[in-house]
Amino acid sequence: MKHATHILAGSLLACVLAAGGCGRFDHFGKPPSFSDADTGREHLAMSVPGLPQRLEKVKPVDQASLWSGSRNSLLGDRRAGDPGDILTVVIEIDEKAEISNTTDRSRSASDSLTMGALFGLPENLQRVMPSGSDAKAPVSVDSSSSHSGDGSVKRNEKLELRIAATVTDALPNGVLRIQGSQEIRVNFEIRELLVTGYVRPEDISRLNEVPYDKIASARISYGGRGQITDVQQPRYGQQLSDILLPY
Repeated sequence: MKHATHILAGSLLACVLAAGGCGRFDHFGKPPSFSDADTGREHLAMSVPGLPQRLEKVKPVDQASLWSGSRNSLLGDRRAGDPGDILTVVIEIDEKAEISNTTDRSRSASDSLTMGALFGLPENLQRVMPSGSDAKAPVSVDSSSSHSGDGSVKRNEKLELRIAATVTDALPNGVLRIQGSQEIRVNFEIRELLVTGYVRPEDISRLNEVPYDKIASARISYGGRGQITDVQQPRYGQQLSDILLPY
């Protein structure tokens, strides 16, 4: 039974390590592959037609006018507003933070109990007490403690990116859900940029752009995968030992 348990544990560990290493075999001896662009919420929003809208009667003279309110006119509103529309997300992050904390704490205490002459009790107790003890001062306690802590955080981040995102859904209150992805491959390394969140239509500029600080629940990811990224990451066995070992 014990041998079977060891075999089962070893098999599970082998499966976990094999599943974790499958991603690295994608670029074994070749550049990493791009993600499939024909799947996901972006492609679904652009490929599925929306609900039919009520068509208004437009006079022929209005169709020929440059000043009509349609999106195709000279002054038409071409900002994204429907599922499948595309807008540009401008990411300009330049943040600095520096925090420093210092804590010192100390405490000392001393207690003692003595009995000089209490009806002859100290002398009688001395006879029955262990050798080396003093019946006149049976209790004496000294204690002290100290604590010192010093912590600091220093961060400097700067990121300037632009990415095209797709409106994947229009919520009942008019807020737009957006999602965008971008992949750039240079030699054997792919840089990935992902952004998701919620945007108000009025925060989209006339240039059909929205800054990242106007995106609610923004999730921005800028990373990569490939041979360089693999070398910079610890091995799966090391990561597993860091989680399981208590020291």
